Amino acid sequence: MRIANLNPDSAIGASAWFVELEGHRLLMDAGTHPKREGRDSLPLYQQILREELDAVVLSHCHHDHVGSLPVALRHFPKAHVLMTELSYFIAERVLHNSVNVMTRQRDELGIKEYPLYTHDEVDEMMPRFQGFKYNREVAWASFHKTRAGLTSPTLEFFDAGHTLGSAGIMVRGQKETLFYTGDVCFHDQTILRSARFEDVKADVLIMETTRGNRATPAGFTRESEIERLAAAITRVIKRGGCVLLPVFALGRTQEILAMLALLMDCGKLKKQPIYIGGLGRVFTEIYDLQAHRCHRQHSNLKLTEALNLQVLEKGQPQKMKLTGGRIFVVTAGMMSENTAAHELAARMAGDERQAIFFVGYADPETPGGRLKAAKPGETFVFSASAGQITKKCEVLDFDLTAHANREELLDFVGQVSPRTVLLGHGDADSRQWFEEQIRTRHPKMKIIQPEPGKTVEV
Repeated sequence: MRIANLNPDSAIGASAWFVELEGHRLLMDAGTHPKREGRDSLPLYQQILREELDAVVLSHCHHDHVGSLPVALRHFPKAHVLMTELSYFIAERVLHNSVNVMTRQRDELGIKEYPLYTHDEVDEMMPRFQGFKYNREVAWASFHKTRAGLTSPTLEFFDAGHTLGSAGIMVRGQKETLFYTGDVCFHDQTILRSARFEDVKADVLIMETTRGNRATPAGFTRESEIERLAAAITRVIKRGGCVLLPVFALGRTQEILAMLALLMDCGKLKKQPIYIGGLGRVFTEIYDLQAHRCHRQHSNLKLTEALNLQVLEKGQPQKMKLTGGRIFVVTAGMMSENTAAHELAARMAGDERQAIFFVGYADPETPGGRLKAAKPGETFVFSASAGQITKKCEVLDFDLTAHANREELLDFVGQVSPRTVLLGHGDADSRQWFEEQIRTRHPKMKIIQPEPGKTVEV
């Protein structure tokens, strides 16, 4: 089995793994790097251009896993694309939105390489998409290869509990098996239930390590964290301030909206309008429409009915009054420039009445990460467009992650019992923690931290 990590960064970046198994070749994920721009954000596709790729398989539809799919298919015109049926409802919208964002960045930031692909390309590649139910074994190799006498390997999607349609991917050959976790969550969220990886066994495991550098505090519970968030929101509203919850449009938005709906329903929060972005509204409607298809809690909870959702219009975040205890659940989660979260944060940061509450990861090198790191009263450079701002607003961090805690993932390694573990999707200290812990628990396992673009044989 040959495996290449095509992520151009040694940390979390553009997820893409090339796998050759028994004469067949597969690309698992085709992401873009969230902190890089233009072609620098792409996976290292040049490393595999001479390979005859049979298929691309997607773990889920977050940009760092799917954002460069049209570029990959341009390089590999014979490859077909497999994903879960729930991702099938989402992927096209995510990619069309990417075209819109890249076009805007070209015009506003002068990034001449954008867009990396067009709306027409997205439309033209859609017939190559196939959606499958969880726990259905499907063949993925090219037809002409199986006719030539090679037995086709199979793959199977396992519910990863991370976001709608997310999956771990089992690849089975005649002699070897590989399991790719993608991004996984082993605890119940507000809507989605935990991953269903109970029976997974494999020879080779490719595993995310996002939270390897973060221990779970003793006595921590998600329920107590939600109670803390509700109390903090109430406190801000009483003093006349507004609350900004920066989120990702797919997954985080719907989880936070469900949390707010349940808190309002039981009287722990005052019922009031919730301001969201247009793309967040689109994915929220998909969550409502597909409630019966996924493994979730509160299957009768329709977010678009339970909440008074107000979609922010273009330019509104820069103009509307920040009074009356408004609650904003808007993109982007890391407050990247030219987003509603960025514009609102730049206005709110200098006002001590306002509050910005983080409910997910914010990279230290992004505007959101810089805001979190700044001390109260400190003046710092928020972003190139906003320049310097002074942190006077209340800023808190709430651990409501959609990623597995490191202790859970470590237990999962023991369950899978692979001969080889490849560590990815995590910072250096996160991957190192896992390597040390796995070596202690399972001294006979081979552990690899693949360098960007390097091919390993396992």
